[in-house]
Amino acid sequence: MNSKTIEQANTADLRGALAALQRAAQRARELAAQTGTELVVSRNGVIERIKPQPDAASHGVQESPAHDKNAP
Repeated sequence: MNSKTIEQANTADLRGALAALQRAAQRARELAAQTGTELVVSRNGVIERIKPQPDAASHGVQESPAHDKNAP
């Protein structure tokens, strides 16, 4: 198994993959907020539907907090 981090990958495409995924996720949140569409995500193996909320401070969007089913 390779113990290198993605930032240490041999190819530029792999080194830039994490940043590209983060940009794509941000754009998906923005589009979902604009269109009133829920996002579908997997957290700890559980599929969740999240309605992004507009965040006026950053002019972006912020996901509403997920309900932790394991919380007391």
